Amino acid sequence: MSCPRCGGPVRPPDLMHTDWRCDDDGAVPPLHTARHIGAEILHSTVAGMADAHSGHGRPPSPLWCPWPLLAGWTVTGVAWAGDVHTGVRAATVACSGPDPLAGGPADLVLVAEEPGLGLGNRFAGIPGPDPGALLADAMTEVAPGHAENGVSHAKIRAGGHPTPLWSVKSPTDRSVYVGEARGMWLYAITWPASAGYVLAEDVVLQDLSEWTPAELVFGAPSPYLHGKV
Repeated sequence: MSCPRCGGPVRPPDLMHTDWRCDDDGAVPPLHTARHIGAEILHSTVAGMADAHSGHGRPPSPLWCPWPLLAGWTVTGVAWAGDVHTGVRAATVACSGPDPLAGGPADLVLVAEEPGLGLGNRFAGIPGPDPGALLADAMTEVAPGHAENGVSHAKIRAGGHPTPLWSVKSPTDRSVYVGEARGMWLYAITWPASAGYVLAEDVVLQDLSEWTPAELVFGAPSPYLHGKV
């Protein structure tokens, strides 16, 4: 387990504190990252999320995954933030496949999280606990080929609903798209930056905590869920 905001170690609750704590970020919900990935591990992750969130009276963060998977892509990791006291406050799925432009390897991390958690911003390489200010800037810019602002840079479907995403400023080694789905932030982060063009395809996201396709294909663990960012 680690801190969702910085990736550093966390200390469990003790006699002085009721929350998990990071030395740098204070009280945080612990981030549980599966060391490996496969069908059994994914099912175990979904079960752990359900147990942690039982009795909280609100839906947990969805575990978004492209389905059908993009051509040549595999699922390479899962993680979630929370515990029995806070419920599930964020969840992420990593995938890997071919870069649609450069043709080399590419990675995609999808994050769903409650406002203010900071997990998506960490993967995105941007400061602060949420992308609100950067998203506001992106939404006021006029997109190429359009005469007015507010036009989204990508359109996907999440849980059966059309979901616009906007490209926000980020480090040059990646692309970051942000929107909202089910009342939570939705991030789509790709490495390298050119891999963001996968979102120009007909991308449909399925919540794996509701239904897990038996045909999912798994690959080597994502480096981005294991300390590369």
